[in-house]
Amino acid sequence: MMSAPPAAPPMGGLAAPSGEGVQSNGWLAALKHALQREPVIVRVVLATVRGSAPREAGVGMLVAQSGIVGTICDGRLEWDTLDTGRSLLAGTGPAVRVQRIVLGADLGQCCGGVVEVWMERYTRADLGLVEAANLAAQRGAAVLRTSPMGAGVERRILCQTGADPESDQLLRAPRAQAVPRLTRNAAGDATLLERLDDALPPLWLYGAGHVGQALARILTELPLRLTWVDSRADQFPALSPAAVDIWRSPDPVASVAAAPRGARFLVMTHSHPLDYDLCRAILERNDFAWAGLIGSMSKSARFRSRLARDGVDAAAIARLVCPIGIGGITSKWPAAIAVGVAAQVMQDISASTTAGRHGRAAAPVESDCPRIACSSCGSLAATGA
Repeated sequence: MMSAPPAAPPMGGLAAPSGEGVQSNGWLAALKHALQREPVIVRVVLATVRGSAPREAGVGMLVAQSGIVGTICDGRLEWDTLDTGRSLLAGTGPAVRVQRIVLGADLGQCCGGVVEVWMERYTRADLGLVEAANLAAQRGAAVLRTSPMGAGVERRILCQTGADPESDQLLRAPRAQAVPRLTRNAAGDATLLERLDDALPPLWLYGAGHVGQALARILTELPLRLTWVDSRADQFPALSPAAVDIWRSPDPVASVAAAPRGARFLVMTHSHPLDYDLCRAILERNDFAWAGLIGSMSKSARFRSRLARDGVDAAAIARLVCPIGIGGITSKWPAAIAVGVAAQVMQDISASTTAGRHGRAAAPVESDCPRIACSSCGSLAATGA
């Protein structure tokens, strides 16, 4: 019987949520952080997934001599991949390796799907490229095009269309559909195309009370970007800045204007008047993806009646979810309430993602990316071992 893989030590000083893959544009920040502490890092990515597999395409992890950050699964696939990834750290062979793995035949896993794993060595000489890629990702749609070049690798950042058809298609795709693409030329040489801009949906949580704290612990482990707001600075526990963006705001209502279009909101502060003011500000923006308010049916009725009297659009009021949480959970423990609310949020995110896959393609990209980070504005590329 195969024993469980041994736990690898985390990289010193590199914070990442436990159990999470290093994906979206978060891997760029994590890689920069790691290269400042380790001379060589190997990035492992599930480049393609066909059929049943333990994780989705695009999930990845970073491997160093001192340990790993992230995960691509918890089983044999990750264990075997780690061996190959660590062999790349020595720097004596090619900088990129691609493995095609049939999960059933090769690893004895029940999933039965087929994955292609991309493993790529980064050194401190690549820090400039990583910083430029991160900057491009923050400005809008951007693609990283990576190709092996002998023993080295060429990396090119694209944030405007026109470089090649595959990159153009990925730039134009709705972000939820822009999964990594592995292409091969006539000689069989592989190229990895990845969208760099953030794929994680934003969620703004208002309130750091008992339920808020229990919920934040769960949300930091989920595929979303959490912003946590409260006026009481001493209410926040010690959490990694990589896991949550904490706002200690004396005026939480004013912060609503800073949330991105299409954000999701959860309101559960220590004050009913503050809850009301937050709900009104969110509904009056009326560009949110989802908004939930903690409370009973009577609180919901009172808030809806007052919102209507204050002139808030009836359609926006109808979108306010209160009470929150999935049905069937009767416990009032903060952690139990948090589980139900987190499940409801994930249901909404999953539903919107599924709907997006059947939606229309996005319009052609018109990027205002900086010249330093765009190959179509000056051809920034890096080649290294």
